[in-house]
This record gives sequence, structure tokens and C-alpha cells, in this order.
Amino acid sequence: MKKAFKFLGVILGGLVLLVVVVLPITGFEPHGRTPGLWLKGDVVTAPVTDWSFVDAIETIKLQTSTQYLLPHSVTTYCVSANGQLYITSLYRAGMTYPAGRSWNTDVARDPRVRIKIGDKVYDRKLVFVSDPAEYEAAFQAKRKKYPKQVIPPGAKFMIFHAVES
Repeated sequence: MKKAFKFLGVILGGLVLLVVVVLPITGFEPHGRTPGLWLKGDVVTAPVTDWSFVDAIETIKLQTSTQYLLPHSVTTYCVSANGQLYITSLYRAGMTYPAGRSWNTDVARDPRVRIKIGDKVYDRKLVFVSDPAEYEAAFQAKRKKYPKQVIPPGAKFMIFHAVES
């Protein structure tokens, strides 16, 4: 019986070591529509005053914190409007915010995120856009950047403003 507990302890210790040491180094970033864990890259600490450079970038990677203390990262869309960075999330008819998307649920609980654009990583906070004028500006920027994106009937975009954390 002691050998079984010792063996189980070694296995659990190895798993803990894997999660704490190996996974943060390797990252396991998202690929396409498959989510991932940690995002790696050069952390940018300087303030960004104009995010219009993201208009030339198709998608970004976004890392949130789950309730299980592990990061969750996804590939998603972003736009700039008036030099500000916005991240969008499409909710089809019948989906409810934030329950319809796991990363949105994470942001509703803890708005601190990590955004990866190219090889650069930015620590930010996402703020849900509720102001109609700000929403409309970001929405129009999205329609301009992604003109071929089909919006299903009854769908709505949730838009988040990325601000300094």
C-alpha cells in the first residue's frame, strides 16, 4: 500500500511540475480556433497612444484567467477606433453575455488580460463598451476592417475597450 501511495505521489508531483514549470515555458498558445494556455512574447510596458497599427493585423491572441487558476487563450479579432484598441466577440441569436463564450466569462470575472500581437505581449484590462457612441465607432471600424464577415440574423457583437491595467 505504501508503494502505491509513493507511486501516486511521484505521478502527482510530476504533473504539478509539468503545470508549474514546463507549460509556462512552452506556452501552448492557441492555434486557429483551438484555444491554448499561456501567451509568450516580448512584454511591452510602455504606454501605447495609437493602436491603429492593428488595422493591418487580421487576428490577435488573448489570454484570460480562468476560475481554475490556469490561463485560457484564444485567437480573436480586434480593431482600432480613434486610436484606441477594441476586441470584439460575436454572439449569435440566443446566446447570452457573458455565458456564451468562456473567455468573455473570464473577463467578466477578472478583466485583466494579456494580448499578443505579433511577438509583442501587452498586459491590459478589458472594459465592456456600453456607451452607444463608442460602441458604434468600434462597430463601424470592425465592419470596415472585416467587410466579408457575415453577421447572422439576430447576432450582436460584444465590444471591449482595452485600457492600461
